[in-house]
Amino acid sequence: MAVKSSMAQKKVEYQKKMCRLLEEYSKILIVGTDHVRSKQLQDIRRGLRGHSVVLMGKNTMMKRSLRLYAERTGNMDLLTLVPFIVGKVGLIFTKGDLKEVSEEVSKYKVGGLARAGVVSPIDIVIEPGSTGLDPSNTSFFQALNIPTKINKGAVDIVVPVELVKKGEKVGTSEATLLAKLDKKPFSYALVVLFVYQNGSVFSPKALHLTDQDLADDFSGGVSMIVSLSLAVSYPTLAVAPQMFVNAYNNVLAVAMATAYSFPQAKKVKEYLKEGESKIAVAMAPVAAAKEED
Repeated sequence: MAVKSSMAQKKVEYQKKMCRLLEEYSKILIVGTDHVRSKQLQDIRRGLRGHSVVLMGKNTMMKRSLRLYAERTGNMDLLTLVPFIVGKVGLIFTKGDLKEVSEEVSKYKVGGLARAGVVSPIDIVIEPGSTGLDPSNTSFFQALNIPTKINKGAVDIVVPVELVKKGEKVGTSEATLLAKLDKKPFSYALVVLFVYQNGSVFSPKALHLTDQDLADDFSGGVSMIVSLSLAVSYPTLAVAPQMFVNAYNNVLAVAMATAYSFPQAKKVKEYLKEGESKIAVAMAPVAAAKEED
């Protein structure tokens, strides 16, 4: 007869497993597990086999194991994970490409009933048509202010009905109605919440950034620095060339308006003087014609 492990033994085994994974893998995904069932998790584990491992457990156990490993190895970077282990979450340790693993995880979606008390991530709309329910359910629809009619011995919904708006909690009556209609408006899957790599925790949105996105963001940042530096006359490396040009233009303007001069200004003055002479020569016949008239 197999001897059941005590709670203390299970904790030790869990900590050993966590330590082994932390030694073997350097990249971790923190995933939300709300409404994800065990069968779904099994499918995800099989899909990731070979390059990734899914580890579930109580948050206190995960945090404790991370702290113990960090203290034992001196790898304090792992402690940056601790504040993000909140709510129903799990860890995916991976050697694969983070973006590819994230996309693979998102494929395993399962339709589910709208449970009472759950915040709806979408607008739930019931389209008009036959419900397949017998007329004895008419009062139930009336209680929810849903216009119906009896057609061929079944209840028909007359107009589209927005049952639950996005961000609202699903009520008991709404959940019961959706169950009666066999509607599964929600899809449940592991959701990548945060990514850990090289001691940093960041949003999964960063996994989908392209080189062009990074170049655009950098260019936008430089433009903001240039605008701000010019506005407050604060020199920075990005704005230095423009500030030198502006300063030269100011000094040149003073030189042109006064007797003050310097080599560059002297060239400009000579060029302008030569230009004025050419204009005067060109305009002389015009002036003479006017005098004759």
